[in-house]
Amino acid sequence: MELKETLIQLNQQFSNKEDAIRAAGELLLADDAIKPEYVESMLEREQIVSTYMGNFVAIPHGTDDAKEAVKHTAISLVQVPHGVDFSTSEEENLALLVFGIAGVGDEHLDLLSKIAVICSDKENVVKLANAKSQSEITAIIKEAEV
Repeated sequence: MELKETLIQLNQQFSNKEDAIRAAGELLLADDAIKPEYVESMLEREQIVSTYMGNFVAIPHGTDDAKEAVKHTAISLVQVPHGVDFSTSEEENLALLVFGIAGVGDEHLDLLSKIAVICSDKENVVKLANAKSQSEITAIIKEAEV
């Protein structure tokens, strides 16, 4: 799983999950991984089903209808040390890490799986949430993948 340092934003704050999702999408857009409509699709997916995965992690991604808006597979990461509320009416969910993903074909499933495995270990989540540089984040992810 390759996470480019240019697709990582550190120490961000958001008043709502829509702004956090948009920030993750804008990083993908800046990398030319997606067309602009994919960001809207990420917001649409969140309305359908929460992309909050537990362990203080959200993984927003587009709907199946937005597949043609993905130019190449990429991952973005927005670190939110004070958290952003991804709650639904039933549960309170605070995300410290917001991974934006875009995958060609079914590659998003592989990305979801890899992120889920890395973030299933709360120690990795804490390290990523406290990281002070993009290079520290990429090193944590590489180490966790082994």
